[in-house]
Amino acid sequence: MARPDISVDDELEEAHERANRRWAEVLQETRVAQTGVQILFGFLLSVAFTPRFDDLGAFDTHVYVATVILGAAATGALIAPVSLHRLLTGQQMKDDLVTVAGRLMVTGLVLLSLTISGTVLLILHVVLPDLLAEVFAGAVLLWFALCWYGLPLYLKRRSARRGPGGRG
Repeated sequence: MARPDISVDDELEEAHERANRRWAEVLQETRVAQTGVQILFGFLLSVAFTPRFDDLGAFDTHVYVATVILGAAATGALIAPVSLHRLLTGQQMKDDLVTVAGRLMVTGLVLLSLTISGTVLLILHVVLPDLLAEVFAGAVLLWFALCWYGLPLYLKRRSARRGPGGRG
């Protein structure tokens, strides 16, 4: 419902400003995530060219292949918002871009958490007994799940219980 003290043009401008702010936030978040995934992916690609790579057993080779694929998928998802922006700029689609970019970011972060956990497993499997390496890699994955998904969901639910205004 329109407020009598605000014109339609002002309401549209506010929506436009909100979309611009949300888009700027998505791009900033993308920059942070992209740097990490690109460094990790570069490391993963270089592993295959090290002398010890030929000594990996079947399990480690499978973990490596899965981790590289996950890293490539994470890279694609986390860089996709930049491509969307570049290809759709000026199309009056900013709200759609923000929504899709947000979903790609969440997908990319899930893939990144799996990539990091796979990398931890690969590295620890070389220096620790098998079971201990797997426990630590699982703990890392659980930590990401708690920090990146559990905590935001908890805060969202807590905020919803408090109701409008955040207190109650």
